[in-house]
Amino acid sequence: MSKVKYLPSSVGERFNLSRFPNFHKSGSVSGMKKLYYGKDALLVRCGNYIYNVSSEPDIYHSI
Repeated sequence: MSKVKYLPSSVGERFNLSRFPNFHKSGSVSGMKKLYYGKDALLVRCGNYIYNVSSEPDIYHSI
């Protein structure tokens, strides 16, 4: 349900992940999905942050 894919930092820089909504890795994935992103949000962890890449699903599916 709360699946988050991991992306190495070197690869994350190529996708310019900083332009996507994000939260710290210590945050609650299920809480963020429930309150803000929706249950079908595509989340990617890169470094210390988890990014919502739902607007560009190709990033999530390329991992």
